[in-house]
Amino acid sequence: MNPTTYQSRWLAVIDQTSKNFQQAFDGLSHEQLNWKPEPHTWSVAQNLEHLLITNASFFPVIEGIRAGTHKVPWLFSRSFLVKFNEKMILNYVSPDRRKRSKTAPIWVPSQSEIEGDILGIFLQEQEKLKELIAASQDLIVIGTLITSPFSKFIVYHLETAFDIMVTHEQRHFFQAKEVADQLLQRA
Repeated sequence: MNPTTYQSRWLAVIDQTSKNFQQAFDGLSHEQLNWKPEPHTWSVAQNLEHLLITNASFFPVIEGIRAGTHKVPWLFSRSFLVKFNEKMILNYVSPDRRKRSKTAPIWVPSQSEIEGDILGIFLQEQEKLKELIAASQDLIVIGTLITSPFSKFIVYHLETAFDIMVTHEQRHFFQAKEVADQLLQRA
């Protein structure tokens, strides 16, 4: 697939995910967005904040590539390791909610109530993510490798990073939807 095709697909998925979040949660009150069925379960607001934190963590990596300051360790950029990382992480962030996973500490949302218009902020940041994707086509064409914001020892292609982000957003839409459905069942 060429970069323009990837870009179109990512932008379409982001638009659909944004629409899904808006349709599912726009009418919820602040209290409802922060409601959790159990202490260890994330609220809708926490899912949104987690996505904001996670997506934002990729921006400095890409800025570092542009500035020439982002370095990929040679040992971890070997083709077989890159392919392994790509497959593993895409599987890990899959929307399949039967596979529970624990997030990295750098991406954990606030444990307290989240203030403000978290849904509105998320939707605004989605537009910034689309701009980043559009501005990264040249890097995709040359097969740019990046390190994960989580660990410099996890290396994958930039195009896979965008796959990870859009897939991860879908996973958390379904997770947030499960929480909202439980809330509405109680009412």
